[in-house]
Amino acid sequence: MRPALSLLAAALAPVAAAQLYTLADAYVGTEFLSTWTWQTIADPTNGDVNYVDLGTAVSQNLTYATLDKFVLRADSTNVVANGALGRNSNRILSNKAYSDSVAVLDLQHMPQGCATWPAFWSLSQTGPWPDGGEIDIIEGVNLQSGNLMSLHTSPGCTMPATRTMSGSVTSTICDADYNSNQGCGVSGAPLSYGADFNGAGGGWFAVERGNATGIRAWFWSREDVASVPLAVRYPLVAAVAGVSPDASWGEPYAVFPMSAECGYEEHFNAHQFVFDLTFCGDWAGSAYPTSSCPGSCTDLVNNNPEAFTEAYWEVNGLWIYTPFGQPASPNPPPPS
Repeated sequence: MRPALSLLAAALAPVAAAQLYTLADAYVGTEFLSTWTWQTIADPTNGDVNYVDLGTAVSQNLTYATLDKFVLRADSTNVVANGALGRNSNRILSNKAYSDSVAVLDLQHMPQGCATWPAFWSLSQTGPWPDGGEIDIIEGVNLQSGNLMSLHTSPGCTMPATRTMSGSVTSTICDADYNSNQGCGVSGAPLSYGADFNGAGGGWFAVERGNATGIRAWFWSREDVASVPLAVRYPLVAAVAGVSPDASWGEPYAVFPMSAECGYEEHFNAHQFVFDLTFCGDWAGSAYPTSSCPGSCTDLVNNNPEAFTEAYWEVNGLWIYTPFGQPASPNPPPPS
């Protein structure tokens, strides 16, 4: 059998054992520039950050794209001016929203370093937050070594303390009103976040969500490429064959089952995706004194631009797959 046909046959093999999802959207390179919105809102997490618009980001080299790369970075050149909101950075929102789906992110580099608080996450298209839920896929602060995945919901969503997964439970109550919006979290392996992730050349994250499966997440480091499912590693194959998360994907590192203790349809609806990078704020700032980072968080952000040369996202691609026949939600209506 020809190699290409072998890949296709292998990718098709698990279809009968699990839900099949087909490609809805592929965000690669310059596609981000025309299908995502640069948000210039005040940071809801009270960070020392100034989220810039697309034109400013391009002119200051805080974002750029090629045919197969997309980069978002913080300003690492300028001292923050007196009276400014904070260091220039990006917060972008997908124009489309998705319900039941599998999202596959091939990430080469994520922001790292003291005072940083990067996140790749999704939130309800309709809201208001936390109605409709929030799913934090990648999140961490300062010199954290392992990724934290968490859910934030309206009241009435709790996770079991024991689940079949490789990650470690950090909290079980998803209600955003509980414990200062801690959410229900699962921490992953060291190579899944920060400097360790970048040192290994990055990796792949995949998240499945649906009423039948709940919310599940996988991570594969670039150092462990042999274990990556073919449909994750080769998106051109997946565009033909689809993706079907089953036992061949290995054990998820995070599992959030939906049950009487957390109703899926009650707490989660169509979500838009977000990449952002803020500094200090509610989490990175409060954790800074015990983070082994120098001085104060705000001083580092304002006066030490060279500390943020590694504070950037380098995305090889984001692919969204939906159940056959289920389209993505339309673009959100303009603000009234």
